[in-house]
Amino acid sequence: MLSPHFVVAAVCFLDAQARVLTVRKRDTDAFMLPGGKLEPGEDAAAAALREVDEEIGVALRPADLTRLGVWTAPAANEPGASVTATVYTAGLPAAPVAAREIAELRWLHPAAAVVAVAPLLRDHVFPALRSAGA
Repeated sequence: MLSPHFVVAAVCFLDAQARVLTVRKRDTDAFMLPGGKLEPGEDAAAAALREVDEEIGVALRPADLTRLGVWTAPAANEPGASVTATVYTAGLPAAPVAAREIAELRWLHPAAAVVAVAPLLRDHVFPALRSAGA
């Protein structure tokens, strides 16, 4: 039987100390970027904009997004599943607020994350940010 595979989009927000805004969903342990699964007919940028608005109450425009990369990694909260994620960076135009399924927001530094983080973040996004000098 094939393992589940999800296509997702996420946004990476950095603060002045080069920390990344992460979220933890209710009843989970791993922190990840705000974002989620694409809906039928939706492209990655549209999904990223929708999910960021739903999860942390931040409204962005398509022009606010810069593509950081596309990676595949094990899913953080679904054992045996994988995700392919299109990850964007954007400036944070308003204070984020945990909403919907988000239990907690936390700013993490890519070089010093001391909590459980999603494999996508640990293995792909943090290294990409470090190599970019963030």
